[in-house]
Amino acid sequence: MAFRKAVKGTALIGGGAIATVFGLSQFSQYRNKHGALVQVQAAEDVPVKNHLPTREQQILALQTVSEFDVIVIGGGATGCGCALDAATRGLKTALLERYDFSSGTSSRSTKLIHGGVRYLQKAIMKLDFEQYRMVKEALEERAHLLQSAPHLSAPLPIMLPIYKWWQLPYYWIGIKLYDLVAGSQCLKSSYVLTKARALELFPMLRKDRLVGAIVYYDGQHNDARMNLAIALTAARYGAATANYTEVRHLLKSTDPASGRPRVCGVRCRDVLTGKEFDVRAKCVINATGPFTDSVRKMDDEEVPNICQPSAGVHIVMPGYYSPDNMGLLDPATSDGRVIFFLPWEKMTIAGTTDSPTDVTSHPIPTEEDINFILSEVRNYLGADVEVRRGDVLAAWSGIRPLVTDPNSKDTQSISRNHVVTISDSGLVTIAGGKWTTYRAMARDTIDAAIQEHNLKAGSSKTMGLLLEGAQDWSPTLYIRLVQDYGLESEVAQHLASTYGDKAFEVAKIAQVTGKRWPIVGKRLVSEFPYIEAEVVYGVKEYARTAVDMISRRTRLAFLNVQAAEEALPRIVDIMGKELNWSEQKKKEEFETAKKFLYYEMGYKVKTDQLTDSSEISLVPSDIERYKKRFHMFDKDKKGFITILDVQRVLESISVQIAENTLHEILNEVDLNKNGQVELNEFLQLMSAIQKGHVSGSRLAVLMKSAEENLRRRAAIPVDRSGGGV
Repeated sequence: MAFRKAVKGTALIGGGAIATVFGLSQFSQYRNKHGALVQVQAAEDVPVKNHLPTREQQILALQTVSEFDVIVIGGGATGCGCALDAATRGLKTALLERYDFSSGTSSRSTKLIHGGVRYLQKAIMKLDFEQYRMVKEALEERAHLLQSAPHLSAPLPIMLPIYKWWQLPYYWIGIKLYDLVAGSQCLKSSYVLTKARALELFPMLRKDRLVGAIVYYDGQHNDARMNLAIALTAARYGAATANYTEVRHLLKSTDPASGRPRVCGVRCRDVLTGKEFDVRAKCVINATGPFTDSVRKMDDEEVPNICQPSAGVHIVMPGYYSPDNMGLLDPATSDGRVIFFLPWEKMTIAGTTDSPTDVTSHPIPTEEDINFILSEVRNYLGADVEVRRGDVLAAWSGIRPLVTDPNSKDTQSISRNHVVTISDSGLVTIAGGKWTTYRAMARDTIDAAIQEHNLKAGSSKTMGLLLEGAQDWSPTLYIRLVQDYGLESEVAQHLASTYGDKAFEVAKIAQVTGKRWPIVGKRLVSEFPYIEAEVVYGVKEYARTAVDMISRRTRLAFLNVQAAEEALPRIVDIMGKELNWSEQKKKEEFETAKKFLYYEMGYKVKTDQLTDSSEISLVPSDIERYKKRFHMFDKDKKGFITILDVQRVLESISVQIAENTLHEILNEVDLNKNGQVELNEFLQLMSAIQKGHVSGSRLAVLMKSAEENLRRRAAIPVDRSGGGV
């Protein structure tokens, strides 16, 4: 029977054979042209700055340099890549970003460095050479990224579970072609697993009907930190890089030879001070991702759009939903999309969706998208793993800048191929593409700029160029941090994998804890390895807002919105001291960051799971049980409990909790915000917990624990020793 099922796959062998020949011929051409990874083409003729210039020095450079060779608009991966490519060629370069580096799409990815398995599938099924070429290039760039920043990236095995026998040869051929196209850059050869072995490696997997699995390898990285590393490396190579510097409009002058207007610079505004100034350059590059068309319209209001934005939502769940070092790929969801389920930063990331959207600086994840991802995850996890809505710790939406295909009816069929266009006035635009190929996109863009504007520079020197922190990094670097500075092992590993060899600079400014161990390194929140010294160092890395710190210098907002909110007061205090903020400024930063967490990082959709209109769906016996628990606190039968009631019960069982913490605990459940928790609110909470909409409620755990303590105490007889003397 199994054999007959497997035979169904032979119908695909013909197509597979054609694809193999297609792949082999192109692979041969690829190997002849490129060979193995090009040796490091270090930009030895360009001086590297040992000390990172301050933001103030960068702004001053923008105002005082009479003319740059290149101005790059956009501080995402592509824009920073363009700045690095230009600077390492010896071009006088400026990089301008309206918000923070990686504040847009580049920090909201799936965190994968990959060639694109699904793109290869489309290339084979449709015999699409352009898709194939994109995959081939992406696999080469994957190898480059893993080598240029090994502290921020690593290979990750990804499991593709098989539930039908005929799928085994189909997917095996596709994955083997993926390895084949990668050639010498294949991270590790894919392999087939039996059902038993698949469940051993991924025990959360659904067991029924599982046939086996295929495991292949791609890369994974810390996207925002990678983006920042590119920007910092560009700055060290002399690029004037400035975040919070908005381009108001393009400057133009008349070309004496042709008499036509040409772009010759930009009008800028320092968002932090409000000061406006002009920056002139021989060439202006538009690398603004989803905002590509808005900059193009600064040049020509009549130009047609070339980008079609697509929203992708991701969610983060606790780490116990996936193994520490094995991802999962759902190749065909209920609506034809692809879902990844991956371990990341000791949590589990799931996504993504793919739907048309409007361009905005503040995309918001929707409950519909979150529930879609949860539904797909449930299809692949075992029945003994309850996938709860309340376990979504963070959620975000990123806008992909896809290149429009006029013949396409939906964004799913649009490739992420990049295009470089040059307007009549000389504005160079790079659009489309994907995170993994940022370096190749930057190379093509600077090549086009050099040709169009007759700039004096050679070929790209970024292949093999090590990024910020990679120079002296090693996998055992964290041991030196533990031994030399007395950091916790978990904190030391985090610093090494975030800052690379710059981790020592963070360790040097870490505060003494006053404890026997760790000696230095005060955590911002107890369950994450981020320490206060990172906030101080983050300011040196151009962080200028609390949002910068919780979302991109650290990744707290992307890992757990409640933990990020908990860390906010201390982060604002430290940044306020470093940046001389007034009390009013600190208050504004705190409120702005809370708004960011609430809307953009999924806090709103999380809190919407428990509202004053939430339905109570409890059986009568549960209602009575929870009423009894509630009345252990509400001794006076008021119908509500206050912080005083909770303190009284805790004192009776010898438990102490700080008053401000108790206020926070009650406020989570105080739905009408009247300073007390009413019986109805408590029942709504317990109902939401039972349905899986809410998890980790501190009040629920505290009240249950207190109830159990009181019962144990009540059970102790008075005459312990038989009545006394």
